Amino acid sequence: MLFRSLTRLLLLPLLLAALPAGAEVVRDLYAAEVPISGRQQAALDGASRQAMSQVLVKLSGSEDVLGYSGVKSSLSNARSYVQQYAYLGGQGDIPLTARFEFDGSVMTKIITDAGAPLWTANRPPVLAWIVLEDETGRRFLGRETDPELVKQLERAFFERGVPLRLPLLDLMDTASLSVDEAWQQDRATLMAASSRYGVADILAGRFASLSSGVWLGDWSYLTDRRQLNRTLTNTSASDALDVAAALIAEDMAERYAVMPTTSGSAAGIRMQVVGVSDYGDYAGVVAWLESLELIQHANVEHIAGDRIELRLVAQADASQLASIIELNDKLVPAPVAQTPGVLFYQWQD
Repeated sequence: MLFRSLTRLLLLPLLLAALPAGAEVVRDLYAAEVPISGRQQAALDGASRQAMSQVLVKLSGSEDVLGYSGVKSSLSNARSYVQQYAYLGGQGDIPLTARFEFDGSVMTKIITDAGAPLWTANRPPVLAWIVLEDETGRRFLGRETDPELVKQLERAFFERGVPLRLPLLDLMDTASLSVDEAWQQDRATLMAASSRYGVADILAGRFASLSSGVWLGDWSYLTDRRQLNRTLTNTSASDALDVAAALIAEDMAERYAVMPTTSGSAAGIRMQVVGVSDYGDYAGVVAWLESLELIQHANVEHIAGDRIELRLVAQADASQLASIIELNDKLVPAPVAQTPGVLFYQWQD
């Protein structure tokens, strides 16, 4: 009990210290900003349903979640789940929008009660190399050259809950990847140029921007497992960026979203971690595990030398949890024979 109490007191700093290099904790998963036609009650009700739909899609990773009967029922009463909201814009050329925030535990419960997959907030970041071609030639999409397009890209990824990174486009980047090389979308070249950023997921885009505003081109989404391609014709910039965010979110959800289950939750799931050298690491492991939405408790059962043994009370089985836990680069599957059903990791400080 004393260990658990101290862990709770130290939760925030230790959790931050234990965050994986291979994933980020996505902020604002339970918030959404949507257009609204006015400040009337009817407009507010409609906007809250749209915002809640966006939050549920972010939490599940797929728009399929909106088809579950339990989710549909909850959406009909979306206004009652709003914790707070605020109007934004509505002056001059700035359209009126409303930002809604929902209770995270309630949103999670709606998804799990409906039997839909749940994607935890620990998600791999994506590095985006995007080349635009217009009458002036080819250039990388960047904050200085294309601020409005970057805002649209960030909005699209925010709406799907995917962490986005853009290259610095400094001398090191331009030396390792030219605009023309990026246009070719060669996998090995892109991977090599991206290595300095420590990411495993890369988005490459090449688009011709016509004077009419139409975009023509394609996306390539590269992971360590496969490559997904999408060709787009006669589309707007906004739609093209939305396609990229949806393509990545849907694929990540296939890999990391978990169908919650109560199977085996009473007995718990055994987990062992070796190589834990001090109390800060012990508490950091527990803090990070309990930050995962599908784990209610990470109970420490035994500590011996550099080994910590835990029992996880979770809404997922061992194999499902493994795919999520392994997003933490500090928890490396131990290269030894493992007992079936027991998660066994080496702590890598």
